[in-house]
Amino acid sequence: MKKLPYSKVDDYNESQASARRTAIKDQTGVDLKHIGGYSIPPEVVSGNIEMFTGVAQVPLGFAGPLKVNGEHANGQFYIPMATSEGTLLASYNRGMKIASLAGGVKSTVLDDAMNRGAGFTFHDARAARRFGVWVKSNFQKIKEISEETTSVGKLLNIGQYAVGKLRFIRFNFSTGDAAGQNMVNKAAHRACQWILQNQPEEVEAFKFGSQFDSDKKHSLINALTVRGKKVVAECLLPRQLMKDVLRTTPEDYNRFKSTSTLEAYMAQAVTNTSHIANGITALFIATGQDVANVAESSAGYYHGEINKDGDLYMSVTIPALIVATYGGGTGLPTQRECLEVMDCYGTGKVNKLAEIAAAVALCGEISLGSAILADEFVSSHDHYGRNRD
Repeated sequence: MKKLPYSKVDDYNESQASARRTAIKDQTGVDLKHIGGYSIPPEVVSGNIEMFTGVAQVPLGFAGPLKVNGEHANGQFYIPMATSEGTLLASYNRGMKIASLAGGVKSTVLDDAMNRGAGFTFHDARAARRFGVWVKSNFQKIKEISEETTSVGKLLNIGQYAVGKLRFIRFNFSTGDAAGQNMVNKAAHRACQWILQNQPEEVEAFKFGSQFDSDKKHSLINALTVRGKKVVAECLLPRQLMKDVLRTTPEDYNRFKSTSTLEAYMAQAVTNTSHIANGITALFIATGQDVANVAESSAGYYHGEINKDGDLYMSVTIPALIVATYGGGTGLPTQRECLEVMDCYGTGKVNKLAEIAAAVALCGEISLGSAILADEFVSSHDHYGRNRD
């Protein structure tokens, strides 16, 4: 098969994209007229993709308004969600409706750190231990060296984990309004080079990019600490409102979630939430997030209880929500528009977006659980979705 046209000098223009579409058509017989139909200037995708050929268009809708009572997001928000799954927006919209009628969702960012790991091997465990002590005592110098690579990132701490004669370290940075993976990579790499040049023990082997950073995967360490933002979304659903809108009761909902949690853990699932990946993914696609980060960001924990007045308190905690309001795909035209609808584009807005995202996740839990309890799960997909069987 022929190699697609490629130019290292001027790759991001319609002429190059058209040549690639023509080459694909010549090789496969498929006319890429829809992929070639887009409104964004090709030059703006430089740095976001290579071999630019066109655009994959995903249906997008707005759910809400959703009332969020956050420390950064405070008010009513229309939520952009891009998906090809029928029923998704309708379900999240229903959750947003009842949450807003109940007074809104309280969202709180508890912690914030992006990580990169590195592994060091020594001749025995004592040498590895001495290395760990040395790293701790030289933290300020390591911090200074790493931060030379960035005007935004700040080294918060260095986690250490020992196995045999191995010592894994996890650099934890704050990254401003960027998701920060590339920023942290560069800073941590600079720190490791300085460590290798200045540490007193002989390193037998070194690996940058240790799996301890848990990049693009769920992990226990992320669940117990943080990767990106650790965010909690809470709401209190009055008994009568649940009966009127959701056709269920706090007792029935709490019983349902209790047994569902047991089933999830028996199945060795990593979360007891029902489907926060749906809402997070749709929001990520709409707003130009790195969608692969759904692997970490969709792991959350539900907690609920009935208060003394018989109303239902419920919360979702997301320990590794990775979002950005600056950099990456957030500046692409349609993605920027979606962020601007929520006033979440640019600097100083990332915690606001994190609070909104967690609130969206909670609303999805409210709606899906209620649909299952009311035996409306299948019928709603038949009505709104594109089932063929």
